[in-house]
Amino acid sequence: MTNLLIKLFIKDKSVNDKNRGKYVAMGSFTGIACNFLLFFIKLFAGITSVSVSIIADAFNNLSDMGSSVITLFGYKLSQKPADKEHPFGHGRLEYTSALAVSFIIIAVGIELFKSGIDKIINPSKLIASTVTVVILAASVLIKGWMYLFNKKIGAISSSAALKATAIDSLSDAVTTLAVLVALIISIATGINLDPYMTLAVSLFIIYTGIKNAKETLDPLLGMPPEQETVQEIEQTVLSFKDFIGIHDLVVHNYGPGRIFASLHVEVPDTIDIVKCHEMVDDCERLLGERTGAEVVIHMDPVVTDNEQLNRIKKIILEKLQEQNPSYNLHDFRMVDGKEHINLVFDVVAPVDETRDDRAIKQMVQNICKQQDLRYNAVVTVDRDYIGRN
Repeated sequence: MTNLLIKLFIKDKSVNDKNRGKYVAMGSFTGIACNFLLFFIKLFAGITSVSVSIIADAFNNLSDMGSSVITLFGYKLSQKPADKEHPFGHGRLEYTSALAVSFIIIAVGIELFKSGIDKIINPSKLIASTVTVVILAASVLIKGWMYLFNKKIGAISSSAALKATAIDSLSDAVTTLAVLVALIISIATGINLDPYMTLAVSLFIIYTGIKNAKETLDPLLGMPPEQETVQEIEQTVLSFKDFIGIHDLVVHNYGPGRIFASLHVEVPDTIDIVKCHEMVDDCERLLGERTGAEVVIHMDPVVTDNEQLNRIKKIILEKLQEQNPSYNLHDFRMVDGKEHINLVFDVVAPVDETRDDRAIKQMVQNICKQQDLRYNAVVTVDRDYIGRN
């Protein structure tokens, strides 16, 4: 069914900004139609069987329909071009719409929980029928298909909102299945499990909403780039024969397809500056083609033929990596004076380092003094922004 819908509504299968919109629209309209249908058949089943859990499940589908509407409008708003107030575009609005979906899920779960408590305090007789069982069974199948559908469309379009909707569809399928099982048990035993199942369903829905909210908040707060992206950038940069190192890589995500990156590339201090500038331009263009990111590269000249400098740099790095293998150094310079030798460099602290900058600087100073009392470390502490441990 999913492939059939793609074939009918997506003529051009290539993934670009225009087609992403078509995928998101198709996913949203499908969600609206399916959830609208499920709301009415479940509401009918819930009213005829006097089942608060089925009625609550019906309104859960109604909230899902609203979520699909929010997803569609969120995507449309995210495609607004950059303006004076938002020079990086409006791509993060898509994450915001996914967050709104999560809050709706949580709100529905809370209301379901309150309904379950009310039915335990004020119980009513459950009236079940074959039609009710059939409706719930069909709902489970429909929601199961919607999970697979949204998962596939979300992956193709890189839509956080559709991915969140896929998880919500799966939780709905499990929820409805649990309601169905409880209904069958109640019919067979005469024990009304409906209000207790409502509580269980509501807690599961609340958990799902909180989990989705966290996953959606992460890119809004700022996450490290995917390791595949980092490796692609490093391999591309170091494929240029005169580029000998890379550091201070920072990647900013402003929504699907809107990635900005900056980095420092180390080059020998003897290199021709014009030639190096041309290589930097070529590298920026190549990175843009391979990653889809807008990349800015800063050139850092480093001394490569000073034996004393290279030896002490190696020792300091080895000592630091004994503390944590993810420590690194860059921009290492040596300034020889009459009474002391300044070692000027940056230390890249791992993401899991608990020591503050002052403690790290003191640790480095101690390492330097152990090698030669004349060494004086002038250290700048950088933090790892790509999240490697």
